[in-house]
Amino acid sequence: MAQDYYTVLNVARDADEKAIKSAFRKLAMQYHPDRNQGDDEAEKKFKEIGEAYEVLSDDQKRAAYDRFGHAAFQNGGMGQAGGGFGGKQGFSAGAFSDIFDDIFGEFMGGARAAGGRRNPGRGADLKHDMTISLSDAYQGAKKTITVPSSEACDHCEGSGSEPGSGPTACSTCGGQGRVRAQQGFFTVERTCPTCNGQGQVITDPCTSCKGQGRLRKDRTLQVEIPAGVEDGTRIRLAGEGEAGVRGGPFGDLYLFVSVGAHELFERDGADLYCVAHVPMTTAALGGEIEAPTIDGGRIKIKIPPGAQPGKKFRLRSKGMTMLRHKGTGDMLVELMVETPVNMTPRQRELLQEFCEAGGDEACPQSKGFFAKAKDFWAQMKDAS
Repeated sequence: MAQDYYTVLNVARDADEKAIKSAFRKLAMQYHPDRNQGDDEAEKKFKEIGEAYEVLSDDQKRAAYDRFGHAAFQNGGMGQAGGGFGGKQGFSAGAFSDIFDDIFGEFMGGARAAGGRRNPGRGADLKHDMTISLSDAYQGAKKTITVPSSEACDHCEGSGSEPGSGPTACSTCGGQGRVRAQQGFFTVERTCPTCNGQGQVITDPCTSCKGQGRLRKDRTLQVEIPAGVEDGTRIRLAGEGEAGVRGGPFGDLYLFVSVGAHELFERDGADLYCVAHVPMTTAALGGEIEAPTIDGGRIKIKIPPGAQPGKKFRLRSKGMTMLRHKGTGDMLVELMVETPVNMTPRQRELLQEFCEAGGDEACPQSKGFFAKAKDFWAQMKDAS
């Protein structure tokens, strides 16, 4: 007795079309005869999978199967009227023609050109790492790079054949780029092993490139880095990769950009962060400082009297350029108050006078801290 089709595809009876197709794709790849040469069980399983999918992927056949089971397709039933799937011929290719090429693409040699031939091999993609400064990331830059690559052979102009000669039709596949082989009940079409799907062979290889149509050669390129790029940005340069085989299209070049550290600024997206060290007297009395900007300019910041360490000043639109946007980020300047060191006797004398004149009263935060500390010690003493 034939096995239940839902069991064959390992799907639930209420599975939708997408789930059925997905299950079929997975199982067909697993049990395809080309992957299991000489395995009769795999061939049998592959046939069962095709039969199950032919029924369950068709709304009318599935409805009949759900109602009558396998009997719906026996004794002249609708399955045989449509050409059948259970006889000696196996399941029909039309049952899954919508995904045939996708599933068996790797057995058929991939994308085809007219007449079954594959297009000339595309060149490999290349990767190049480069580091730029934060200033270059802000304003953009043009950089010259050298990339190990391959270029079309000048001697044969990329054809792979000696000048005056050319490729000839492959005798194995008759110029089609594909050959057929019978495997059990199923005919499998493969890429021709002689010409690798090109449909042509080189009879008189180029003496310079040995028939490859390309030569290894470093290339120097000038690339433009757009303003606003961030660390880790990937830039694709189409057609700047390796040359293809025998006149095939060039691959692409991918630039991976790293932004180096800056001595003054740290970056957070489009914003910049900067620390400004100011003397204690400026923070206490107030004043004005000049801060640098990423474009090389200067900007004045007014420090209010009594400014505390860690106070931040936000300078609008003084940050980084935004990639593919017109605006710019902000710049945040954090105040860092510096305690005097290496004081002269007179400076120490003045600070002493300040303390004796009640200077501690002018520091409410420290006064509050020590007051809380005294309360804490008292509580600990009472508890003991």
